[in-house]
Amino acid sequence: MNGQGYAGNVISALASFFIPGLGQLLQGRLGMAIIHFLLAALLWVFLLGWIIHLWSIIDAAKFKA
Repeated sequence: MNGQGYAGNVISALASFFIPGLGQLLQGRLGMAIIHFLLAALLWVFLLGWIIHLWSIIDAAKFKA
C-alpha cells in the first residue's frame, strides 16, 4: 500500500521540508527533484521561494507510486 500517508511519503515530505526536491529525489523522481530545487533556489532570490518549498513538501506527501 503505497498511497498518501505511507511512511515513505512522510519521510519524503520531511526531507523536502529541509531541502526542496530532496523528497522527490528519495522517491526516485530525479526530474521533479531538479525542478523543485532549481525553482526554489531561483525564487528565494525574490523572497518567493517559500511557494515552491511548500509545493515540494505537498508534492512529496501526496505522491502515489
